[in-house]
Amino acid sequence: MSESSAALTYTSYLALDEILGAQRPRSDEHDEMLFIVIHQVYELWFKQILHELGHLQGRLEEGNGAHALHTLNRVLTILKVVVSQIDVLETMTPRQFTSFRARLEASSGFQSGQFRVLEVTLGRRDRGAYEHYPEGNPWRAQILAAVARPSLFDSFLRYLAGRGYAVPREKLERDVRLPSEPSEAVQRVLVQVYHDDGEASQIAERLVDVDEGLQEWRYRHVKMVERTIGRKPGTGGSLGAEYLRSTLFNPIFPDLWAVRGEL
Repeated sequence: MSESSAALTYTSYLALDEILGAQRPRSDEHDEMLFIVIHQVYELWFKQILHELGHLQGRLEEGNGAHALHTLNRVLTILKVVVSQIDVLETMTPRQFTSFRARLEASSGFQSGQFRVLEVTLGRRDRGAYEHYPEGNPWRAQILAAVARPSLFDSFLRYLAGRGYAVPREKLERDVRLPSEPSEAVQRVLVQVYHDDGEASQIAERLVDVDEGLQEWRYRHVKMVERTIGRKPGTGGSLGAEYLRSTLFNPIFPDLWAVRGEL
């Protein structure tokens, strides 16, 4: 740092002027600040989870199971925090939310590009992940770039192959832009992984925990929306709780759930 540069401080290192200036309520209603802060914090956690998942996939593909487990535990801890934030948001009553809801206009959590990238990284591969973003939109480009990369489960299968498990060749060389369908051959491999009861089975269980953690967040999110706006449409023209309910109980890693009765 040059002599003319200001010394690094807590405020400058964390860019607190930008962060603390990013809350710009559109009304004088007391509770709008909480709504903004909670959703901004969600986006920060989504950013961190994506950062960790990229690292996790690298560790899996290089066969570093110990570090993969450490990173998975971090992701799981973050997911617990993400779920617990709903407790804070639920301190807002329906009347308090209604007092500023109209000021949100077309904005909606449904528009979160980071969450779409997160879903794709975990394995989502349908047009619904990006079709709501017009051509030329930066988020559409980022989501499509994620679609073109291996999913987390793809990386896990490559890890298993590197450990000597007979993962079907077509799964290792598949077009990652397409949905990965459940596979009985993969499920036979997973049963063997669990029977061996080693590092690979621990990673498999942590992936199930991630799947369950995301489903828990979806469920809590649905109930929070229902208790706040009931069956009203969501902001930005979304279907509100009706759409959110449609996302429940759809596993991210169906092969890992399919083998539970065989273990």
